[in-house]
This record gives sequence, structure tokens and C-alpha cells, in this order.
Amino acid sequence: MSIDVSKPDDDLEKGLAEARGKHDAPRGPKARCPDCGSTRVWRNGFRRLVNGERVQVYICASCYRKFTDPSNNSNQNLNRKTADSHNLSEPMEVKDLNSSNGYPTSEDEDQGKAGAWSETGGGLVLEKPLQKSERPAGGTETSIENLLLNFALWLRKQGRSEDTVKLYIRNLRKLARSVDLSDPEAVKEFLAKTGLSESTKNTYVAVYSTFLKFTGGRWEKPNYKPVEKMPFIPTEEELDALIAGSGKKTATLLQLLKETGCRIGEALRLKWTDVDFERRVVSITPEKGSRARILPISERLVGMLNKLPKKSETIFAPKSHSIEVIFNRKRRVIAEKLNNPRILKITLHTFRHWKATMEYHKTKDIIHVKELLGHKSIENTMVYINVEKALFQYKNDEFYCKTASSIEEASKLIEAGFEYVTTFNGVLMFRKRK
Repeated sequence: MSIDVSKPDDDLEKGLAEARGKHDAPRGPKARCPDCGSTRVWRNGFRRLVNGERVQVYICASCYRKFTDPSNNSNQNLNRKTADSHNLSEPMEVKDLNSSNGYPTSEDEDQGKAGAWSETGGGLVLEKPLQKSERPAGGTETSIENLLLNFALWLRKQGRSEDTVKLYIRNLRKLARSVDLSDPEAVKEFLAKTGLSESTKNTYVAVYSTFLKFTGGRWEKPNYKPVEKMPFIPTEEELDALIAGSGKKTATLLQLLKETGCRIGEALRLKWTDVDFERRVVSITPEKGSRARILPISERLVGMLNKLPKKSETIFAPKSHSIEVIFNRKRRVIAEKLNNPRILKITLHTFRHWKATMEYHKTKDIIHVKELLGHKSIENTMVYINVEKALFQYKNDEFYCKTASSIEEASKLIEAGFEYVTTFNGVLMFRKRK
């Protein structure tokens, strides 16, 4: 029996055509950041819309912008409707979560993150209402959300910052999942039985006391005494490992935190006009009631900043949650790669603790450290004296010693970090701590 190979089998040809069609089928538009246009994005869960659709949520690795699948038009229309219909100038009403009110829910996105707010369309827009599985102990979801939204407006009228409003709403929403906010005794009993730390309980007490002031309620607030803990201070090599293992923009942010000791919120608000590239200084706009300051930066940091795209007024995206997500992922990868679990203890605020400790160790001038951090009270700075003693108590004060016989030699030593000690037989003596 002979087989004619010149004519392919019809069924085989049909199957190959179908396979090619599936392989060559278009995959849809690739996710692209709406701010910077980058396609370097990470998936960050899903967002379920009120019409039942589920859309992908992304975080841009370049500018930290959080956005949803650009190919879903219904999601954009719903978000636009939500943003346009709310403004801080008048109270916002939360409709029933089961109705078509234009609020996208977040059942799959950022589980465990309560009180997610975003500034959209000139006002604070609620991103994640209480889910049905998180029904508050007292009242309905609608009544609780109405109360919290009006409380947020009241806080803004009292002059509280947006970050403070977010913190208060987040903590109250967590509290509402376990206890009736209208019953102060129930709140007190819950705090007494829960396994939270004393400092966290004090935070809840302060937030709930302000909430009762808004509602006209009263209570005899409990007094918790938190255990004072020393901040974790990593080695410089561990910080440098995090910086080296991060992307271009994240590495620049971490280098800025390391060199200036500024808070993450202050760094995120930094504008291009705040950087003097010629004099190599940055102007820090304060937060949390601290002082404004102008701080020096290194030539290395200037070079890193110059490599970043200048597509917006601010250098870094002002969304701390997105940056924390990216930082935590990088931190976990680097800790596993270096087999160093200490790196997992490093937070964005750890860079500030490290800078303050090292600066006091180098200068022994607590007033200088106070001005560097922008503290108004020196009591907040005194902790770094104990930290420095604990870290370096077993090390003797050892110095590098240099001499200079001319102004040029003395200038070079001062630029290298040496400090003048005395003059002996016409020779200038300098030293620098090892």
C-alpha cells in the first residue's frame, strides 16, 4: 500500500490551521502606565466592579502609579463617575453597597488593608467600603460609612492633614469590624481583651477619643503604658544591599532616605524645584509638625536624580502604599538571596533611625542631630544617644590622625571629614573617627 505524501490529509491540515490560529491570536493590549507610559508593571490583585466584572490591578515599577486594566472601559467610566460625584466641599453620602452606586468594590485587592483612600477629582474618594464579610458589630455598612465620611470632613475642617485623616479612618474601620463604635464601654472591653501591643492600644484610644468628640460622646479613656523599644539599626552594608538590588527610581528614593534621614512622606512630596543640583542640597518640606530644613546630598545622589525622567512636578509618586508594596517585595528577594533575615526588619523609616544614630556617633552633637531630623523637641532626639551607646559601647574611640602645614592641605582634610584638634610646632593636627 502506497501513501501519497504530496497531498496533505484534510483533517490534519485543518487541525494545523486551527492551532496556528490560536497561537497567532491577538493577546490584547499590554498594560501601560497612564502616567509615565512604562510597561514595567506588576500585577497587584483584582478589583471587582458593581456590574460583576473583575479587572486586573497593576502597580507601575517606574513611578509607583496604581491603575487598573486599561482595556476595560466600564471600569474607567465607573471610576470617573465616582471621582466626579464627590468633593470635600460638601458631605458625601454612601449608598447601599448592593445598589449600582458607582463604587467599585475591592474584594480581591489589598486584603487586610482597611481604610484605603485616594485623592481623585479634588476630593477624598472611598476605595474600599466595608465588605459583607466584614459587617460591623453595630449598625449597617451604610450608616457606619456615612458616619466615617462625615468624620473625615470634620477632621479636615479642624485642620488635620490628609495623612492624619487616612490614619484615623483606617483605625476606626478596623475597630468597627469587632465592636460597636457607639458603645464606649464595649470599645474599652475589646481593647482590654485583644492581644495588641500597648502602643497600638494607645493609638486606638487617641483616635476613638477624637471620634467621640465629633459625635458628642464621652468616655473614661483607659491608660496604657507602652514598653519602650530601641529602634532597629542595620549595618550600612545591609542598607547598601537593598539600594543596589532595587530599581532605578526605588534605589534613588532609598539613597535619599539614607543620606538625609527625612521621613518617607517628606521624600514623596519632594519636587524637582526643591533640589539645587549646583549646590547639592535639597529643601525638605516638613510633615508631622517638624521643622523645614535644607540638607546636603552627595554627588552620587545627584547623579541618580539626573537619570530619572522629569515628567511630573514631583520626583517620586506621592503614593506611599504602592512604594511600600514594591519595597517589601524587593526586601524579601534580597533577604533570601543573601540569606540574611535581618534585612526583613528594615523598613522605610529605618533609614531615618540609621542616619540619626550614625550622625550622632560621628559628631557627638545631639543638637546637630535634632536639627537634621527637624525635631522641635530635643526629647524626641535623646533616644539616639542610648542607641549609639548600645551599638558602640564595646568600641574604643579610635581616630585617624592627619597633619597639615598649609591652607591647601588643611582644606583637603576638612573636605575629607577630618576635624581640627590643635596646632603643635606650627603644624595643624586633625582627626576623624574610625
